[in-house]
Amino acid sequence: MSVISDPVTHGIRRGRSRTPNSPKCHGRWWRFAFMLAFTAVALVPVGIVFFLALRPGARSRNTSSFTFENFSHVFTTDQTLQWLANSLVVTLATVVVSVAVGAPAGYVLSRGRSKAVSAYSLLLFVVQALPVITAVIPLFILFAKLRLVDGLLGLCIIYVGASVSVATWMMAAYMDSIPVALEQAAWIDGCSTFGAFVRIVLRNSLPGILSTAIYTFLVSWNDYLVALVFIRTQGKYTLPVGLSSFFQQNVVDWGQVMALAIIMMAPPVLLFTVLNKYFSIGGIGGSLAGQ
Repeated sequence: MSVISDPVTHGIRRGRSRTPNSPKCHGRWWRFAFMLAFTAVALVPVGIVFFLALRPGARSRNTSSFTFENFSHVFTTDQTLQWLANSLVVTLATVVVSVAVGAPAGYVLSRGRSKAVSAYSLLLFVVQALPVITAVIPLFILFAKLRLVDGLLGLCIIYVGASVSVATWMMAAYMDSIPVALEQAAWIDGCSTFGAFVRIVLRNSLPGILSTAIYTFLVSWNDYLVALVFIRTQGKYTLPVGLSSFFQQNVVDWGQVMALAIIMMAPPVLLFTVLNKYFSIGGIGGSLAGQ
């Protein structure tokens, strides 16, 4: 004898199984509350920075609670725009070169199976493991002979050398997820190895390229030690070094210092906000459907 279930009764039972009093719902609420509290604590320093930046400075005659005069003062009376331009030039050049070198190098690591490729991969790992501080003094001596000290070009070279190994590893890790069968199909259709790399691998590696670009951007944008050692002229300062110099000159005026700190935080946040929608891992697996 078959039992016919009532759809209404079935729906009520399903609804009862998901009541707020169930253990699963309690577990979710506890996890949500924990993550909310952790996020709030992590954002406290950022909130303090914004609060101080919008408060009237120590030398201000403004009696209002919040004002934007700290930002206007930073942009009009100091070298903020020059420091910002220097950081953008160095960072964008580093990103372009690192991705341009890391993408084909990562492809070789992903598809190559020879001993030379394995040795190259091990060498990259060793270079990546070394801290940058160990190479600062030898690089300074070398760059002084080549007249690359106190210049943005020398800074770009150091940043590219420091980030290209990690960029290669990141690109290789993402290219491992792209099936080789797609390239083989392109070869059968008449594509060369380079053509299949450009038309198949690179076109499907956009999330990996963007991840590598953002990592390289953050490493170059936030660097302080290398720029402090190699840049001497104030007009060639990058934003982190300029922020440190500005802090030493305005140690009693926290509003202006925090306004410059917000200006430094803005480009990475805007970059991630704009590129976040392009992060997608899907779209590759369906290419081999039916095989």
